[in-house]
Amino acid sequence: MESGGNIMVLKYQFPEDFWWGSATSATQIEGTKDNDGKGKSIWDHWYEAEPNRFYQGVGPGVTSNFQDTYREDIKMIREIGHNTFRLSLSWSRLIPEGTGEVNRKAVDFYNDVIDELLANDIEPFINLFHFDMPMALQEIGGWENRETVDAYAEYAKTAFELFGDKVSKWFTFNEPIVPVEGGYLYDFHYPNKVDAKAAVQVAYHTTVASARAIEIFHQMDVNHGKIGIILNLTPSYPRSQNPADLKASEAADLFFNRSFLDPSVLGVYPDGLKEIVELHGIAPVTEAGDEALIRDNTVDILGVNYYQPRRVKAKEHVPNPDGPFLPDWYFDNYVMPGRKMNEYRGWEIYEKGIYDILINLKENYGNIESFISENGMGVQNESRFLKNGEIQDDYRIEFVKEHLKWVHKAHAEGANVLGYHMWTTMDNWSWSNAYKNRYGFISVDIETQERTIKKSGRWIRDVSRENGFDE
Repeated sequence: MESGGNIMVLKYQFPEDFWWGSATSATQIEGTKDNDGKGKSIWDHWYEAEPNRFYQGVGPGVTSNFQDTYREDIKMIREIGHNTFRLSLSWSRLIPEGTGEVNRKAVDFYNDVIDELLANDIEPFINLFHFDMPMALQEIGGWENRETVDAYAEYAKTAFELFGDKVSKWFTFNEPIVPVEGGYLYDFHYPNKVDAKAAVQVAYHTTVASARAIEIFHQMDVNHGKIGIILNLTPSYPRSQNPADLKASEAADLFFNRSFLDPSVLGVYPDGLKEIVELHGIAPVTEAGDEALIRDNTVDILGVNYYQPRRVKAKEHVPNPDGPFLPDWYFDNYVMPGRKMNEYRGWEIYEKGIYDILINLKENYGNIESFISENGMGVQNESRFLKNGEIQDDYRIEFVKEHLKWVHKAHAEGANVLGYHMWTTMDNWSWSNAYKNRYGFISVDIETQERTIKKSGRWIRDVSRENGFDE
């Protein structure tokens, strides 16, 4: 810490109005009750059909019981220094069949949550869709069906009307590439298809739906606010500068980053991606006016989720031409020797990746307003680190600190980055992994639902109060 007169300057100092917070999603924290009026989502259905696909057979029923504990949770969120907090609305809670009648209990619940956040000087950021398609819409094809785009546009309009007088930061989708990968390419989300043409159609309809919501938002001028999208951007690093490796990394970037980043921010799809889907006969069905809709309704702000890099190399074997098309036809994954690992989650830790993303946005995407909307470290069996009633998660503090250093560097070099949200607020249910890994600033005893602030929660409180930290 350096002294300038009577002012103490931290080595890693962020702006006074920097957003400090964390992110959650409805399905992962809310829980479901018999009388809450919520309709089924694809997660409820899939768990009923195949509970064995979920870690230790634990489904989305109780999760972190936020539906009952939100008042206490929000006070705790304030205690750990948050000035912002991202939550998602559950489409199937608000509109149980995906279209039609609104669930008044859901309206009351979300209004209460928003009011409680505002009363605690925490700005709510609301995301409309976080993997949780209403089952009634999935039964007609989900994002494969253009009718779902219309239903989503009406859902977004309803949400803006209901909550827009209080909320000015909105997001259309969280990580829209994940349902494409998981549900239609790699079989780790429902509906468990391996169908590249369906995957492309799902991705395309998601982009159209996002543009429709943005158009409605701006027409309504919702709370004079801003609307964006949250993308998990994963830098694709080539094994070497060999042209074949570089070409592999460019292909991976097209599939997993630019497929949503370019239309969302620039309003156009990259030519290379269009060429690939045409070449393989998997181009989406489009409608007149779509191109102009996407072009004219780009995001105001971009949320960036970053966990790990993608390292790739040129293909070593020719793909089976009779097998299903996958993005992997264009690259092989590469295990870099000596990489730093989160041994618990099995992911590489590469902090500079967050800087590379922000500089890419600065140089190639108009330096759009952005913030780190997720970044975090999942660890199994954290009770091992319990001491004097507190989880001593120094590994998480180190993880966040080292990423923040690179965020600080990007900001100092002119990147338009406005905040940092960690995944996640409290330990939660994590899709098919259930409670295998814990990510929160706040520990949750799943049996008793007791909350306890971890060491990292106290650390982030101090960082947010000082808008920075020293070594």
